[in-house]
Amino acid sequence: MTTTVDVPRDTDRHSPTGRRWAGWAVATLEAESGRTADTHLHQVPLPPGWDVLLYLKDESSHPTGSLKHRLARSLFLYAVCNGWLDEDTPVIESSSGSTAISEAYFARLLGLPFIAVVPRNTSAEKIALIQRHGGTCHLVDDPTMADGESRRLAERLGGHYMDQFTYAERATDWRGNNNIAESIFTQLRHEPYPEPRWIIVGAGTGGTSATIGRYLRYRRHPTRLCVVDPENSAYFPSWDTQDPGYRTGRGSRIEGIGRPGVEPSFLPSVIDRMIQVPDAASIAAAEVFHRLTGFFAGPSTGTNLYGALRTVCEMRAAGESGSVVTLWCDQGERYTSSCFAPAWQRAQGLDVATYASLVEKAMTEGVWPDDLPATPSPHDLGVK
Repeated sequence: MTTTVDVPRDTDRHSPTGRRWAGWAVATLEAESGRTADTHLHQVPLPPGWDVLLYLKDESSHPTGSLKHRLARSLFLYAVCNGWLDEDTPVIESSSGSTAISEAYFARLLGLPFIAVVPRNTSAEKIALIQRHGGTCHLVDDPTMADGESRRLAERLGGHYMDQFTYAERATDWRGNNNIAESIFTQLRHEPYPEPRWIIVGAGTGGTSATIGRYLRYRRHPTRLCVVDPENSAYFPSWDTQDPGYRTGRGSRIEGIGRPGVEPSFLPSVIDRMIQVPDAASIAAAEVFHRLTGFFAGPSTGTNLYGALRTVCEMRAAGESGSVVTLWCDQGERYTSSCFAPAWQRAQGLDVATYASLVEKAMTEGVWPDDLPATPSPHDLGVK
């Protein structure tokens, strides 16, 4: 259980005591960062003799079990240093689960009440984790209404709407300070290919891709950035058509990534390539990876793996050597009642088996087929 000792108390965040509380909060968050900031970088077991190495950055090993732990810490630091929080400020966030889990953890660390506005179809496992960390869940039927409901709640309660989709790209120091990009390159420095050819990530807020893309340019690395995107998400068609206002109006079935509209933190100018990944392929990749390696990752990690394996196969076909890095976003146990449940897959009409054979062939033979099933696209539906 988290304890808070000798916390300065004052209702005016601009008073000397309020400033002392802010100083205590920053010190508390920085101490937590020192304990938990770095995560393992696994080399994925591929057949011997391949001259392409695949690495998996294990963000599931954070105390709150996901990549969003870094984002939540950065958002709290940003809010404290901007003077948006005091000792009693309710914190509200719009989240499909993992960000809310991490923010609930940090809110409790600072002794603040936390409310997560989540879609009603969020997995039961994620809702339970938000509550376990002291948060309260406010359910909405329509995922596209979560942002507006969060703002209304913050106004009514006199709280602060953390708004990850606006502030993710600016709350993290993209120049370094042990952000995820700097951590990857530090851990690769003694590997055969210390500068990866590609880093593959998904986009929820867009903050992670923005941080990595900026860092690559700032440090003058030749590494290219690929963003993978699930069905129903606006990011891929927006990038493809160069239309920043593109909307699908549909929530993603792959929790944590994909958005019905382009969010302010999404920065397409730092992205070298995007791959649209069918939802069945995301789930298949996670399931095959679990069976072949024992690593049980969530479906958004499956999206990353699908894009990474495709990239590895393309490099092999082109006779290229080098390394590819992608992210393990969270644990698969959070989705046993949803994405990994056969009944759920059937209800969604997902042909996971077809993609499972494709992924297994890519992992064991390094071959990517030319005749892939078509990915359902908003273009095909006339959505704009």
